[in-house]
Amino acid sequence: MLKDLFQKRKYATIPSERTKREIPEGLMNKCPQCGTIQYSKELEKNLKVCNSCGFHYKLNALERILMTVDEGSFVESDSFMISEDPLEFPDYTEKVEKAQTATGLRDAIVTGAAEIDGIPVAIGAMSFDFMGGSLGSVVGEKITRTIEYAIENRVPVLIFSTSGGARMQESILSLMQMAKTSAAVSKLNEQDGLFISVITDPTFGGVSASFAMLGDIIVAEPGTSFGFTGRRVIEQTIRQKLPDNFQTAEFNLQHGQVDKVVHRKDLRTTLAKLLDLHSLKGDK
Repeated sequence: MLKDLFQKRKYATIPSERTKREIPEGLMNKCPQCGTIQYSKELEKNLKVCNSCGFHYKLNALERILMTVDEGSFVESDSFMISEDPLEFPDYTEKVEKAQTATGLRDAIVTGAAEIDGIPVAIGAMSFDFMGGSLGSVVGEKITRTIEYAIENRVPVLIFSTSGGARMQESILSLMQMAKTSAAVSKLNEQDGLFISVITDPTFGGVSASFAMLGDIIVAEPGTSFGFTGRRVIEQTIRQKLPDNFQTAEFNLQHGQVDKVVHRKDLRTTLAKLLDLHSLKGDK
């Protein structure tokens, strides 16, 4: 009938601002690579890896450690260390304090002792959310102490790296950490110690130019970007177009810069196997 053509129809309405505010913040996550929207809890269950495209989200230092070591085995070391401002760089103290408040960390690395599948290790994990994981005096000192602990206690060293490079606010004091950490790794090698370096996204600058690339075994997560300087700077310098996958873990694997690319769900198992294969049987 004619009146049926004019019946009221229901149309979807745009949610009001009040409705939007009722949706809990952080409930959903949008993958930065493929755009898939996922529940945050589901993402966490999947070790913060996108179910659709396999994109590996960044992890902070504590997430990384607790995801890797045996439950209840981690004992943090040197947690009292904080960055000072020896060069009196403008606003540096305020930036450090802001990063501490935002992350709950003292600096860009957490170190300590733990076990993986019952095998003792000296472990360190950097955190990009603390001033870009920059290499400052505290980071360098904690890594060096971790390696010295490993030498003294004859245990392997495992370090997860992520960094934008040296901490410019500490200038030459930051650059010194490259030499100091490299010297510590050299001392570990002299004692036949094992150093497994895990490269995570992103790792550049002074970190990649020192301890991160000095591991006896170097593994990286899929899609990780790492190198010394950025793609744009290299292209401008050599005046050439670089491959699309340049500086990815997969590219570096093909060119001998990394031993294995390991998906996050397989990382703990892979590390446990490597530690078991290289463990000192007489000390077990």
